[in-house]
Amino acid sequence: MLASLIPLFDDEMRVCAYSVFAQRENHLMNPYLMGTGRLDNVVNIVGLDIVDSIGTNVLSGGKEVFVEINSISLFANIEEQCESPKDKIILLLDNTVYPEEPYLARLWDLRGQGYKIAIRKLAGNQFETYRPILSMCDYILLDHRKVNIRSAKIYFHQSFPDIKLCAVGVDTKDDYERLTSDGAYDLYEGSFFRVPVEDSERTVAPLKVTYIELLNVVNHPDFDLQDAADVIGKDAALVISMLEMVNHMAVNSEVTSVRHAAAMLGQRELKKWINTAVTKELCADKPSEIIRISMIRAKFAENLSNCFQMKGLSSELFLAGLFSLLDIMLDQTMEQALKLVHVSKKIEDALLNNTGELWPVLNFVFEYENASWQEVSRIMITDNLDMNMVYEAYTDALRWYRDLIDPV
Repeated sequence: MLASLIPLFDDEMRVCAYSVFAQRENHLMNPYLMGTGRLDNVVNIVGLDIVDSIGTNVLSGGKEVFVEINSISLFANIEEQCESPKDKIILLLDNTVYPEEPYLARLWDLRGQGYKIAIRKLAGNQFETYRPILSMCDYILLDHRKVNIRSAKIYFHQSFPDIKLCAVGVDTKDDYERLTSDGAYDLYEGSFFRVPVEDSERTVAPLKVTYIELLNVVNHPDFDLQDAADVIGKDAALVISMLEMVNHMAVNSEVTSVRHAAAMLGQRELKKWINTAVTKELCADKPSEIIRISMIRAKFAENLSNCFQMKGLSSELFLAGLFSLLDIMLDQTMEQALKLVHVSKKIEDALLNNTGELWPVLNFVFEYENASWQEVSRIMITDNLDMNMVYEAYTDALRWYRDLIDPV
């Protein structure tokens, strides 16, 4: 099984929901599925499998989750498969679900049970034809490049005022800013929020300089605990965070100083905590999805070291994933950012030049994150990767992130 989460933002860059893009089998390994892929979900809907096995809290932090449904899977036993709260599940239809019986009867039934409905892949000239389905929809996902949004907004405001309009394929910051200024859409999906910084004359904020200094201390091959503790002591937020972690690990620890706390953690745990804690602070002025993606990339890349037979490079893979959005965190180009953070040559080659030992894993992480299943399937074949191990590596990264952000 393969699965990835795609965020949907509002006009203030807050994540409001996620779409689960999933595939049960490697279609390149099983070519017959390429022609019968619509039948994959007749009995078990992949997206619901994932939602129920991992939980909406892990998948989306309790936000709504869009799950793909087609004209075949619509008639599966959705009610029995879905144990998650119905108000968190949005059944995402495509244009193969026609506005005619028995589709309409099934949709009314699901709607009556509390499920939300969304539809995508409709052109402007299909709105009237799909009116019976649109009357049941909570969301419609529109390709902003193909739809005249002004006309669409007037149409939906008059005919279906409660439907939320979602722009998909928003892949540049200019597109996002233009669309949000129009105010026509409610949600936005695309890669606009993580577009690499190509040119920057900005200086790094003073507080971030402290964080970079700390990263450089702990990522030295044999760093000194006291040096790290002294840098941590410059930032109250980091001190509080570290003390909370120490107290969580050892009840009644009676920590007497920052240096004492650092010594209690030890070099390995302190390094791991600093890399994640500092990354969170570097992302404090960025969309929340930046920190989420950075963390999940890091853990996913580390977990994949087993799949790629690169266990000895797991720590560097973690850092490569963690710093893969460093340009956005620092408002610098990647070349400028890596000059500030002293990473290994292997990490630099992967992040700056897309080359070296780490790049195949990092590239796989990027393709997986984008739900580019054909390319993911190709890599799994050429590198002899086990699909179940890959899926477990990803879901483990989701669980790790959940525990990191909201420890029990």
